[in-house]
Amino acid sequence: MKRGRPTYSEIRQNLVEILSFKKKAYGYELYKLYTAIYGKVSLRLIYYHLKKGLALGEFAQAGIQKEEGDFSWGSTVEKVMYGLGKEAKPQSDAKAKDYFSKKR
Repeated sequence: MKRGRPTYSEIRQNLVEILSFKKKAYGYELYKLYTAIYGKVSLRLIYYHLKKGLALGEFAQAGIQKEEGDFSWGSTVEKVMYGLGKEAKPQSDAKAKDYFSKKR
């Protein structure tokens, strides 16, 4: 048996399930979808698992989308788009499937 913490995470697997239906999304969009489907988590936890999933190959960056607007920090925002990586293994979760079938 390997030493240390296991790399599996239920939250990260749920993000994989969301991205299997959504194809690509940015962090805050994934947070809103996650809380609507699975319940309350912190935004910081979502970004932690996105970063960890990038390192493990479960997620891949699908580009950066720049948006103009009048924000408190300036006039532009960069949204990092995420997609599924090579190591992602979607299992077609029933909760995510129901949510996206109702949305369509």
